[in-house]
Amino acid sequence: VVRLSRRLRSLRTGVVLLAGASVGIVVAAAAATAKLMFIAVHDLQLLIVVLTFGLALGLILAVTLVRPLTEDLRRLEQAARRVGRGDLGTSTGVIRPDELGQTASAFDAMVAELATVDRERRNLERERQEFLAAIGHDLRTPLAALQAAVEALEDGVAADPARYLRSMRCDVDALRHLVEDLFTLSTIEAGRYAITLHSTDLGELIDETIDALHPTASSAGVTLSAPNAATLRISADDDALRRVLRNLVQNAIRYAGENGTVTVEAYVVGATVCVAVCDSGPGFPDDFVGRAFDSFSMVDTSRRRESGGAGLGLAIARGLIEGHGGTIEAFPGPGGRVEFRLPILADLQMVSPG
Repeated sequence: VVRLSRRLRSLRTGVVLLAGASVGIVVAAAAATAKLMFIAVHDLQLLIVVLTFGLALGLILAVTLVRPLTEDLRRLEQAARRVGRGDLGTSTGVIRPDELGQTASAFDAMVAELATVDRERRNLERERQEFLAAIGHDLRTPLAALQAAVEALEDGVAADPARYLRSMRCDVDALRHLVEDLFTLSTIEAGRYAITLHSTDLGELIDETIDALHPTASSAGVTLSAPNAATLRISADDDALRRVLRNLVQNAIRYAGENGTVTVEAYVVGATVCVAVCDSGPGFPDDFVGRAFDSFSMVDTSRRRESGGAGLGLAIARGLIEGHGGTIEAFPGPGGRVEFRLPILADLQMVSPG
């Protein structure tokens, strides 16, 4: 910025000096030529007056012509200073068809791109803070319960020690699942999660998921079903796919609400197998759909804390599906809907249930 300011002043001064020097050289040359040509003194004086007037007129024209240029350069300098102070909403306001206009347009485009990057950085930082707060909440809840149970057992005030031990087991399992999710997510993002493909019955994995989570759904007052279950033999990592299904169905149960429904559908669309997990809950907000699978994204922190869960399931699901060469997508509400698609390989067989 300082260098630009110095160049601005030197440019303005340089143009004036150049114009003056040019006219001065012309005057000196004309005077010397007139003397060699033996022009009368009166004529020489008249020539000097005319050339001096031309010098003054040239300087005035030079200053007039250079003024718009220096003003636009000053605008560019002031915009650079504002950007240096962190104002990324500024613009030069310079519109010219020449090289200076192109430079100003490039400067404005750069500032706009910096503003976009800064906005994304701020959003990511906010989501990271919310994510860490949510993880802290999910760690603190079972740890507090464990501490209370241990103190009750140590003080001998536990009327039913076996019940306290069962409760402690549940809290330990919750902590273990949370740590496993964090480890899995970090492994996926580091590119170290190994996907081992082999012949897998997708319909059987869906049935297993429904059976395993049926008690959870019943206790939440949610009806869980897979109305069009079929035998879909594909090449996949059954452990990874089982984890994706459980994450998606658990998330759907969490938000379906009491007396809600969760359905899992599987069908063939073109060259892909599509699995859709739908619930009767409020669904994803429109402004959240595009970042639903980001590592630090959560729908509504307060609502998430009420329903539980660390908010890692969707990010893990995306990593595992993309590891299979597939895609996963969330759709806006009402009603939650998450679909993932896997490519159909040569050994695909589909058999409707008889």
